[in-house]
Amino acid sequence: MGHAFITAGSKGLGRQVTEYFLRAGHNVTITYRSDHSKVKELESHYTIDKIHVIQADVTKKTDLEKAVHEANKRFGTIDYLINNAGPYIFERKKLVDYSEEEWNLMQKGNLDAVFHLLKLTIPAMRQQRFGRIINYGFQGANTAAGWIYRSAFAAAKVGLVSLTKTIAYEEAEYGITSNMVCPGNSTGDMKEATIEASRNIHDTNTPIGRSATGEDIARSILFLCENDSDMITGTVFEITGGLDVIHRHLK
Repeated sequence: MGHAFITAGSKGLGRQVTEYFLRAGHNVTITYRSDHSKVKELESHYTIDKIHVIQADVTKKTDLEKAVHEANKRFGTIDYLINNAGPYIFERKKLVDYSEEEWNLMQKGNLDAVFHLLKLTIPAMRQQRFGRIINYGFQGANTAAGWIYRSAFAAAKVGLVSLTKTIAYEEAEYGITSNMVCPGNSTGDMKEATIEASRNIHDTNTPIGRSATGEDIARSILFLCENDSDMITGTVFEITGGLDVIHRHLK
């Protein structure tokens, strides 16, 4: 089986992704920034020989270099790079109210981190002529949609759309695909929830009638990482249940 590298894979939208890859029999390296309790919770459910946990801040290049080095040493070449981590500012405010530090944090964590990880993993993927890269966006990112109160985050993710597609073109000859998933309005416990659990809670805001979950994202990612999914590259998938995440907050 393969080796998946999942940033922020111990909680939130990364948790179900980690569990899906583990249940599929893959070796998994995950990073976490500070919440060690969630790491211990995850490790208690899976054998330690299949999962490797590394503390790392994705906004720091040296942490990413160390994480990839340790991952390669433990499980060999990274076959599946899942760029799940990404800082987010929950306070709703306009661009002029952002500090320079907040702007830089959004760019470093959501765009620069992916650049560094691509540089660190693609050479080995090229050598084996196989690789799967998954980046995270937001609903509307593919059209460079404006997102009020989320300017810094949105700018980084829209840039990541272009990078996702460019890498797809550049690396196709080496058997490497690059795609993006855009989660819907998954909040709170739903980020780590299953689809079955979501169906037991009616959501009037989402057209299909239930909230988006971490499992919705995980099963889509695992499909994109299959060997036979090589025809799918440079694509942006919106996994939203029909909800317009951006414009529901324009009032």
